[in-house]
Order: sequence, then C-alpha cells, then structure tokens
Amino acid sequence: MADMEVDFRQYELRCELRGHDDDVRGICVCDSAGITTSSRDRTVRFWTPDPSAKHNYTSSKILLGHTSFVGPLTWISPNDEFPEGGIVSGGMDTLVLVWNLSTGEVVQTLRGHQLQVTGVVLDNEDIISSSVDCTLKRWRKGQAVESWEAHKSPVQAVIKLPSGELVSGMSFGSSDTTIKLWRGKTCSHTFVGHTDTVRSLAVMHGLGFLSASHDGSIRLWELTGEVLMEMVGHTSIVYSVDSHSSGLIISGSEDRSAKIWKVLIHYNVSDGICVQSIEHPGCVWDAKFLENGDIVTACSDGVVRLWTSNQDRVADKTELESYMSQLSQYKISRKRVGGLKLEELPGLDALQTPGTTDGQTKVVREGDSGVAYSWNLREHTWDKIGEVVDGPDDAVKSPILDGVQYDFVFDVDIGDGEPIRKLPYNRSDNPYDTADKWLLKENLPLSYRQQIVEFILQNAGQKSNPFDPSFRDPYTGASSYVPGGTSNVSGGPAKPNFKHIPKKGMLAFDGAQFDGIVKKITEFNSALLSDEDKKHICLSELEVLRLGAIIKVLKDTSHYHTSKFADVDIALLLKLLHSWPPTMIFPVIDILRMTVLHPDGAKVLQKHFKDDNDMLMETFRRVTGDNPLAPNLLTSIRLVTNLFKNSFYHSWLLKHRNEILDAFSNVNTSPNKNLQLAYSTMILNYAVLLIEKKDEEGQSHVLSAALEIAEQENLDVDSKFRALVAIGSLMLDGLVKRIALDFEVDKIAKGAKTSKDAKISEVGADIEMLVKQP
Repeated sequence: MADMEVDFRQYELRCELRGHDDDVRGICVCDSAGITTSSRDRTVRFWTPDPSAKHNYTSSKILLGHTSFVGPLTWISPNDEFPEGGIVSGGMDTLVLVWNLSTGEVVQTLRGHQLQVTGVVLDNEDIISSSVDCTLKRWRKGQAVESWEAHKSPVQAVIKLPSGELVSGMSFGSSDTTIKLWRGKTCSHTFVGHTDTVRSLAVMHGLGFLSASHDGSIRLWELTGEVLMEMVGHTSIVYSVDSHSSGLIISGSEDRSAKIWKVLIHYNVSDGICVQSIEHPGCVWDAKFLENGDIVTACSDGVVRLWTSNQDRVADKTELESYMSQLSQYKISRKRVGGLKLEELPGLDALQTPGTTDGQTKVVREGDSGVAYSWNLREHTWDKIGEVVDGPDDAVKSPILDGVQYDFVFDVDIGDGEPIRKLPYNRSDNPYDTADKWLLKENLPLSYRQQIVEFILQNAGQKSNPFDPSFRDPYTGASSYVPGGTSNVSGGPAKPNFKHIPKKGMLAFDGAQFDGIVKKITEFNSALLSDEDKKHICLSELEVLRLGAIIKVLKDTSHYHTSKFADVDIALLLKLLHSWPPTMIFPVIDILRMTVLHPDGAKVLQKHFKDDNDMLMETFRRVTGDNPLAPNLLTSIRLVTNLFKNSFYHSWLLKHRNEILDAFSNVNTSPNKNLQLAYSTMILNYAVLLIEKKDEEGQSHVLSAALEIAEQENLDVDSKFRALVAIGSLMLDGLVKRIALDFEVDKIAKGAKTSKDAKISEVGADIEMLVKQP
C-alpha cells in the first residue's frame, strides 16, 4: 500500500507572456529550446528563455502563414534539416504547415483535409494529423501517403503512445463517443465511457493514457480498455489534459480554471484528487507541463502564463498583485447583483446623495461585492444592511450548472433505473418551454411534459402558471400542447422570429455589360491575329458573326422563353475556352455565365458536362492553377453561382463540390471586393442546396468555408452578410449546428451584433438566438 499523504507544493504565477491579439489556443513545449503557442489571431509564436530575466520568456519568432485560427502544434527536434528545430501546426484553414525555426519560414504546406485540423503528432519522420472531416492522415516528405476514416464523427485529438500506437478521440455524434487505438490503419480497440466529445488526449507514462471531455471529466485508461480512474471537478467543458513524470496531471477548462490533480495508488487502486485549482480571467484552452514541473497555460484573454511551485521562480510581489487585480476586474465584469452587472452598480460616492423615504434601499459596489444600504430618515444617514450575494430576494447563493447560474437546479428521478438528471430553471422562464427543451436535451419522451411542468411549479413555489398563448415550441414553431386545452390548428405553425434565415432560393449574377464583353473579345482577337504563332486560334469572320448572334439572344431577355441556341453556338464558346491563352478567356467565361441563365442555353451547354470531357471543370482547373488572374477567378465563380439557378445542374454541382470549393478557396483572403462577394454568394447557394439534399458532409464543408469568410477582416459588408446567412441557415435547417458550436460560432455572432451595419447586426442576432437554443 502506498502512502496516502499528499506531497504537494502549491503553484504560483511565474510570468506572463503577452503578444497574441486573441485567444491562445495551443501550447507546445519544445524541449529546452522554448515554448510555441498558437492563437485565434492566425499566428504561431515561438518563445525562448529571456537571458535578462531568468524566470521569463521572450517572443523570438512570429510565424505567419495560416489564414484562420491555429490550434494543434508539435515539435520537431533539431536535425540536419532543422538545425534549430521545427514546428508543425494545424489550423481551421484545413492546412498542416511545417515551419523551420532557423528561418521562421514555412517549408511544407500539407493540403488534403476538408475541414479544420484538430491534432498533429510525429510518428518517426512522418506527420499524423486528425481533422473534423473524420479522418486521420499520414504525411511523408510533404505528401499524404495514407488517409483513413478514423471515426464517424469529427476527430478532435490524436497522440502517439510510447509503444508506437496511435490514439484518437472523436466528437459526440449519432453514435456513442469513442476513443480508438490504432495499429497502422487498423483499429485494435475502442474505448467507450465518455458521454460527450473527447477533446484532448495525453500519455500517462507507466499507466496508460488520459482523456479530457466535454462531459466535464478526465479519465485515465489502461490500454486494455479499463478505466483506472475518473477525475471530476470541472464545472464545464475540459479542453486539455497533460501529465508529468512526477504523477501530476494538469487540465484546462471552459470554467476558467486549470486544475492540478495527483494520482494516488493505494491497495492497487488508483485515485485522482484535485490538489489545486488555478483561476484564470477567461477560458483555459490548453495547459502543459515543462520538464522541470512548471506549468504553461493558454487563456482566452490572449495571455500565456507560466506557473511554478519553486519559490525561486515565483513572480515578484508587483506581478502577483497585478494578476490578482486582473482576476478581480474579470469577476467584477461578470458578477451580477440584483439582476445588474456588478460593474454597473454605483460606487460609495452614491451614498453622498440623501434618500427620499424612510427605509429606501440602495445597492452600491464595494470592491468586488455589492452592499445594500437603507436610508434612515430620522438620523439622515445610510445604514449598512449587508452584502448582497445573488440579488435582494435570495437568501442563499444560486446554484450553478455547466458554468451557468440559475434560480433552481432540480434533481429529477425518472425511475426505471435511470440516473438522476439535473433540470435548471429560472423564475422568469416559461415552465412549458423549459420542460420541452429539457426533455429534448435528455432524449426523453415529450409525453412527460405535463408531469415535468407540475414538478417545476411545485418545487419552485409557483402554484399556478397561466398559459401564455404566444408561446411557441422552439423546435416546431407550433403552440405548446397544454393538457385539457383545445386544439389549435387553424392558425398553422408559427415561424421563429428570425430576420434573415433560413435563406430560400438561389442568388445569381444576372447583369452583364455585353458591349464591353464584345469589345474585349474583339481586342484579344486582333492581338492573336497580329501574332504569327497564334493566328491559327483567332476567330474567323464567320465565327465573329456567330458570336454576335449569341450576344443578341442573351441581351433579348424578354424572349428567353422562345429563343434557342444551336450546338455550334456552345461549341464555339468552348473552343475559345480550350484554345485561347488563359489571359484572354475571362470575357468568354462571362458569356457562359449569362448563357446558363438562359433556359435553352443551359440545356445545350449541359451536353458538354461529360465525365471524360467536362469542358467546364477543365476550364476551372486552368484558371485556378499557378498565378491565377483575378478576372478569370471572378467570372468563373460567378458562372458556378449561376449554375444553381437550374435544377438540372444540381447533381453536377454536388458531384464536383469538393474540387470547386478547394479550387476557389484562396479567394477567401483576396482584398478584391468583387471576388469576395462572388465567393460568398457561391458558398450561400451551396448551403441552400446541401440543406435541401440533407447532405451532412457537404454542409460541414460549406460551413467551414462560410466561417472562414465571416472571420476575415476588412471584408465587404455584403460578402460578410451572405456568409453569415449561410452559417445561420445551416444551423437552423441543416445538420451541422453542433459543428458550428464547436467552431465557436457564438463569438462570430457576438462580433456581428456589434456591427454598425444593420443587416450584419440583425443576422448576428439571428445566429445568437440559434446558439442559445438547445
């Protein structure tokens, strides 16, 4: 039996590393060379020990290359190729980048994942990556040599065990949450136990491996599948876990704490106890041990912090007081007293103003507390009543569930051997609304509704609750059922009060400057005619006349229902696409853009969409190759967008969705406003189509693209609006709301709501409403 005494020294702040402009998402300890961090600000930073301050680090390199937020990191130890070491990073932009720290440059860009990269790890000289696209990929010398579907839901983490095996963890999907052990591409064992997304994995030397989950727990597993212990203490999602050779474990959580756990073994039974909880002024995205036992944490306030149990490395008194002040200010900004934010309460100077009636009460801020005073008319003074904890009517602290404070959190025993369920409720809530949402969340029959409502009313001391006729079921839009009430079907279901979602129908670019198009083609044709080497590909006089006839048909929109195109008309356009130099084909693509909006022209063109001779895909590959030209990209994306207007192109658009979105994805970062608008419109049309087809994989792909657009700075208002409408529509009518929540769509919605543009603000509010729905 081992000694049960807990030998532990408390951790204190060592130093703060500031430089990131947004949430710090990932940490990689690079042996003794330094620390690497990743951030939502799209950067990777390398920090090295500061020789002028022995306890601190300094930012020595900023690695710029990702186009969206960066997450997982891994370290390449120094070798001949990387004399100062290297870094592998994965991002929401679907890329895996390999960096040479000697130069700070990207030496390999690994493309192949369809969605966000969630994990990267080295396997000898190979790189293994995991992704929300449900796959694991093996990369060797810059090329993908293996790819396999690791899970049926997004893969959130991957690690390599000392034995050489890989372990991967998945998001909660339609099946049970699982962790898988891999020997090569073969799954040798599946670990089942967590009840929600497995977010982080870590090796626990000599014992097995650790997993951290959205269910709030941390588990230690043997490779046989046995759970050696479960550590429960966080009140919200656990984002990260790591271990140290000393037996300590560190975890980071959305509950704004990093918790330190110690493994104790007694009578051959493992037990894990929380020996310290370190508060942070924000979500703790990642936490790692240094070799010497010190801890590094990554926080949503953009600051990296080091913590130590060695008194020789503890920060000085000024730094410690500064950190405590940060914590205090953060708590004040979040704390509510009597329904108001603490920071909104008046200070003590408010007591300089006399009261108006005897017994009048006033709550003021004293430090990080709200204190109530009563006006004594006889003495003409404010008498102190005491601290207000959670509001003037509450005698005890309100309960918290999953990090949220409620008036009540009830224990509900539904019998049948089922576990006790937690049901949160506020007095201001509609009990029928609460019951419906809770039953759906817990996957319980809606026939329990009235029973749950009566349970709520009885235990909340609300003996009766008049039915609110305006109440609508949050899932069906229909009025809530009230037992004994009359049926209400005449009015039909009411839609939620969204201003801009869901988007119905397809958008198109249906305006064209035909005279300018003809002038440009004539100009290019003259240039070809004067070049002996290219004279053979120019238009003949007859073809010029034929082209004029095509333009005449397209301009006469009032006769679209009767006018026709001949096969030779479309063949002429495709001939120019195929034979003319890439620098000259954009006006021809522009004619095709308008042709697909013509009923007969669209049908004639469709004949040339054959698998073995698909002229359209061949054109898109030409214009998106090396050094693509903006006019070609613009007209091509607008052409794809217009294809959505004809339903007989939908199967083609679905078939080529991956290649089309990948081909044009770089447009996302273009400063060209016209390109931005064309790309976001194409994404919106794809969202509408994929929702209609109930294509979950496609919806995930388009959601990722729309989120990347919405996160861009200096984005055209209309482009941002269309990307946000796509996101909201996919969350409301599609199958990917959970993925959107994992991508922190709430932050995008919050940012949009603050926009000065009314429609951006309104669609931001629409998305925020969806986020709050269960």
